[in-house]
Amino acid sequence: MAPGLTQPHWEGPPEGSGAGPRGGAAAERRPPGRMDQALLLVRNELPAQGLRLAALSDSCHQCLYQFLAFVPPSNGSLRKPGVAAVMVDTQHPLTLLLNGSVGDRLLCKIQYHFGEFGNYSLVVKTLSASTKTVSCDLVINEGPINSYLPIVFAFLVYMGILALLIVGRLFMKIDPVRNWVYKKLNPRETDHLINSELGSPNTTDSVSSDPTLHLWSTASRQRLRSLDTFRGLSLIIMVFVNYGGGKYWFFKHESWNGLTVADLVFPWFVFIMGTSISLSLSSMLRRGSSKQKLLGKILWRSFLLILLGIIVVNPNYCLGPLSWDNLRIPGVLQRLGFTYLVVAALELLFTRAGAESRTLEMPCPALQDILPYWPQWIFILMLEVIWLCLTFLLPVPGCPRGYLGPGGIGDFGNYPNCTGGAAGYIDRLLLGEKHIYQHPSSSVIYQTTMPYDPEGILGTINTILMAFLGLQAGKIILLYKDQHKQIMSRFVIWSIVMGIISAILTKCSKEEGFIPINKNLWSISYVTTMSCFAFILLLLIYYLVDVKRLWSGAPFFYPGMNSILVYIGHEVFENYFPFKWKMQDSQSHAEHLTQNLTATTLWVIISYLLYRRRIFWKI
Repeated sequence: MAPGLTQPHWEGPPEGSGAGPRGGAAAERRPPGRMDQALLLVRNELPAQGLRLAALSDSCHQCLYQFLAFVPPSNGSLRKPGVAAVMVDTQHPLTLLLNGSVGDRLLCKIQYHFGEFGNYSLVVKTLSASTKTVSCDLVINEGPINSYLPIVFAFLVYMGILALLIVGRLFMKIDPVRNWVYKKLNPRETDHLINSELGSPNTTDSVSSDPTLHLWSTASRQRLRSLDTFRGLSLIIMVFVNYGGGKYWFFKHESWNGLTVADLVFPWFVFIMGTSISLSLSSMLRRGSSKQKLLGKILWRSFLLILLGIIVVNPNYCLGPLSWDNLRIPGVLQRLGFTYLVVAALELLFTRAGAESRTLEMPCPALQDILPYWPQWIFILMLEVIWLCLTFLLPVPGCPRGYLGPGGIGDFGNYPNCTGGAAGYIDRLLLGEKHIYQHPSSSVIYQTTMPYDPEGILGTINTILMAFLGLQAGKIILLYKDQHKQIMSRFVIWSIVMGIISAILTKCSKEEGFIPINKNLWSISYVTTMSCFAFILLLLIYYLVDVKRLWSGAPFFYPGMNSILVYIGHEVFENYFPFKWKMQDSQSHAEHLTQNLTATTLWVIISYLLYRRRIFWKI
């Protein structure tokens, strides 16, 4: 069976019943459709031989063609063609192969991108009896629907809401209107009273007798809203795609190599966590907190994150009451907790007084945000050497050394049980097959049968690298206090460097690079690519929110202030009303998109109300 396709045998009503939309042709009667599928009727008018239909999705790299259906020969005496019906995938272009049953001769090869809920006929007939030339004509019986219209409509709705908010903000500049609103709402400033759960800069906390504090200008004595905005943006996209993303394929994780929207958000969240670690630890050390006390806080926070991930947010609840037999050990919060522990402890251990205030002598000013932290860089590079050695040198039973593929029907079906190579092998060996993710994204396209966890052990090394690069962004902000041009230029340089590394590792291709971009593996190229995007995105948000103050960061700022609460809440209450309800048409992108956007918007509103009431969940 081809990836993403089903092969029901379409019997139709009894002959002569008159059923069917086209002249009583039973075989053309359309079965109930499903999202991302179309009906294909194959008509075989060849009297001498049947046909074998196979298909291959263009998104399946180096895969074998998968058998779909056998089409019987036509009944020449009754002039009745042989007919078979299959449901074909509409998410990606397909290549169809038709082979004759006599001699397995290739009759035609067609590449086509079918449309959702479309009805198509593939007519196979002989053009010339003398030359035995066969033609294969694809005919559209019923046109497909435009499944992307709901996205366009949703975009227009949200743009309309944004326009209303902008108009409202303009009205707030009118003194009588503003005074009336303030009397009604009695707003309170909460920025200086709270701090985000993973650590975020708050320069007002640094008020002390420290003589270096005059480097912070009055404008910078407010919370850096850009960091919470960045975190909130990542979180809201994460919530949306976790809820289903309208069941659109580009809002789901890529099957193996490559990127979709869903693959962007987790590394960005890790990146901004690293940035916040740098700024929060620096602030607490300036206030006189001891390293021993801070280390205790780091250990406790990491423990809570891991515990919440294992017990509260565990996808294996769907298998029944949670027990050790089916407990998933890795997970998003578990990886966040362990990454936070390593990066924060590393920063705390090697932090040197005076490095951030530039009181230390720098042999190379161009590298003043790197050289003072050379022990940390050596540690990170050692971790990367470990990742490379395990990935490419560890022998995996039954698999080629250094295998980075999905297994299943990929690589022409030669390594069906090698999903993830060394990364998958380590997880299955150390954690056990029942304690890792059972339904990886590769199972849809590549039909993998082995469990594989995208938050497994080996990939955590590169998650640490991602957080460390975010930590580097925080060091830049600390080093160039209020020097906006210097900060933004350093962000650009780091983005370019990461982009060049990615281009070399991937050879600027999806599948043919030395190390392809792969979220399941958390490959090095995936980290460098995501950090390249993260530096640019942080630069843009920093410029708009904290430098020019053209944007307050709303609405993303509010969930960014309560990120752990929003993440755990959206997971725990995922199947409860009003975040989910019984749909009238479960095969409608429009209804799924409405439900998922409603649920995501509700969490933004909840985070805003919590912000107004100064309720912040910190761990």
